[in-house]
Amino acid sequence: MQRRMEKNKETGKRIIGGRDLLMNLLSNFIDYGIVGILLVLSIVVVAIAMERYSFYRKLDIKDFKDIKSLELTLTKKLFVIASVGANAPYVGLLGTVLGIMLTFYNMGTDAAMDTGKIMTGLALALKATAVGLIVALVAVVIYNALLRRVKVLMLEWEIANGR
Repeated sequence: MQRRMEKNKETGKRIIGGRDLLMNLLSNFIDYGIVGILLVLSIVVVAIAMERYSFYRKLDIKDFKDIKSLELTLTKKLFVIASVGANAPYVGLLGTVLGIMLTFYNMGTDAAMDTGKIMTGLALALKATAVGLIVALVAVVIYNALLRRVKVLMLEWEIANGR
């Protein structure tokens, strides 16, 4: 990526122009911000899944007097996993849109940009969507597995209580 660089008259160091600085910040935001957010979301999903799985293994359904209190206890925190599964692709898509904007900006400022650089920029822009889809797929699979375990535990409670 070519940037219009100027030298500071006092220090002799290069400085980045206003638009170029903004595009540099945008590039860093895509690489570290968007992908970082998706990484944090995936860690949250795995942490909640491990906590819920451990909780379900230790749970004694005989401690519950009614099915509603059991259901409330079993489904605690599952909405977070469902929300990540539903929204991670949109976070990734935001990164892709910003990456494509950055590629168009670079095309506009560098008249002699070759197609290889353009394709590389577009390919790198798509990585955010790919990461978002991976996070969403993992979250949805985990959510469905935990929801299945909730249903089994509730059915076991109903059988044990003659309902």
